Amino acid sequence: MNPSRIVVVVPACNEADALPECLSSLRVARVRVDTPVRIVVVLDDPTDGSETAAHAADDVVTVRCRNVGAARAAGFAHAGGSDPATLFVSTDADCEVEPNWLQRHLTHACAGARVVCGTVAVRDWSHLGPRTRARFDAGYRTHTGHGHIHGANLAVRAGDYWASGGFAALPSGEDVELIRRLQHRRVPITWAADLAVWTAARLHGRAPRGFADHLRSLHDAEARIR
Repeated sequence: MNPSRIVVVVPACNEADALPECLSSLRVARVRVDTPVRIVVVLDDPTDGSETAAHAADDVVTVRCRNVGAARAAGFAHAGGSDPATLFVSTDADCEVEPNWLQRHLTHACAGARVVCGTVAVRDWSHLGPRTRARFDAGYRTHTGHGHIHGANLAVRAGDYWASGGFAALPSGEDVELIRRLQHRRVPITWAADLAVWTAARLHGRAPRGFADHLRSLHDAEARIR
């Protein structure tokens, strides 16, 4: 069953600086597909004027939970999508997608994929240095079957999403927890290597124990060696 529409949800907690580029990249990506695309931004207790940047989305949802799992869940709940042919796609406000990102997610779905986990690539390593980048590259797989789970690059059929219970209200790891529940239900996972998203090289992120914490641990390890 080919997707009847695509819903992209972007949680944002004080991302006024990053959100415009994220939304701009999504708007470019959606003109590459014939399937209708709806972009939903979920503002989580904003205090930095993110509301203005979010106006470029199709829908804006505001929550006050400071919880990325709850924010993602609120976005998909707002979009509805009881039609199992709806394709839910998730990314983050500090990410930019390639022009063919949605096209490739759609290609996987049309080929029968029910859940797709993509990879991430750091946009700018300049403030972290080549050794930290080398440590990251040494431990990060980019091939098909990679096994990485990122809420910044994840797609799931609406029927499977709702049957699994959707994103849990976790401050971090909500993406991993969702995939584990889908696997428990024996939903096949496509570990795709052809649709990376560009992400910021932050050392202090919005979600505890998230990607920024991983980069900081690599950077701190390198600093100790020096």
